[in-house]
Amino acid sequence: MTCPPSSEIIAQVRAEFGPRTLLAFSCGKDSIAAWLAIRDSFEEVVPYYCYMIPDLELVEESLAYYERFFGVAHIARMPHPALYKWLNRGIFQTPGRIEVIYAAKLPTFEFIDIARLVAARAGIEKPMVADGVRAADSPLRAIGFRKYGAIRRAQGRYCPVWDWSKDRLISEFERSGVKLPVDYDLFGRSFDGIDLRFVVPLKERRPADYRRVLEWFPLVEGRSHEARPHSGASRPDRRSIAHNSRSGAKVAAARAAGPRRAGSPQ
Repeated sequence: MTCPPSSEIIAQVRAEFGPRTLLAFSCGKDSIAAWLAIRDSFEEVVPYYCYMIPDLELVEESLAYYERFFGVAHIARMPHPALYKWLNRGIFQTPGRIEVIYAAKLPTFEFIDIARLVAARAGIEKPMVADGVRAADSPLRAIGFRKYGAIRRAQGRYCPVWDWSKDRLISEFERSGVKLPVDYDLFGRSFDGIDLRFVVPLKERRPADYRRVLEWFPLVEGRSHEARPHSGASRPDRRSIAHNSRSGAKVAAARAAGPRRAGSPQ
């Protein structure tokens, strides 16, 4: 199967599904690229962010910045499926809290359920979700695009930057002037979990956000005590990002083009 270029993918989705589209927005560089790619092709982009911890300051700062940059009134905040799965499994919970969580019978849901809810709220009858998945991310993803294409109708999603190279991503960031979130200074990537890669830098450099994590997952504290001080690792330079992230080269070059913080205000 030959996958059409991303510009044709966007035009095809617009023609088939209408002038409004959803966007799964993670504050990561690839989802930012997806927004850049589709913003001039649709009358309205309806973005939503799936939070793993509610109301983290670093996330809210970044979302506020992207609302201003892209000129949207609001990026919907929706719970990430992983949040409820972690709670239901008792991850990093004390025994007393586990009893309460189990009694609450929290629902389980998937990303497609979130997209349908966002679409219903926005009044979009035939929703399609844009995401930032690219063939350059991994050989498996490249194979997937060759086999299935960049429009997955059964899943209700499409990939408007599937064929973007790192050079294309860098040039689009530079041309637009958009900034990366502060996450890349803290973690070398967007915030994406409650393991030591994320909680140790939060504890050292964003204590209010670290306390917020502990409100939801109190036994994270024990894990963070086990870790060695992050110091330099929590503020990755361009070389460390390039080594530790598959997309580090893109991040380093994109950061070099703009201010150090992501609009300081994920």
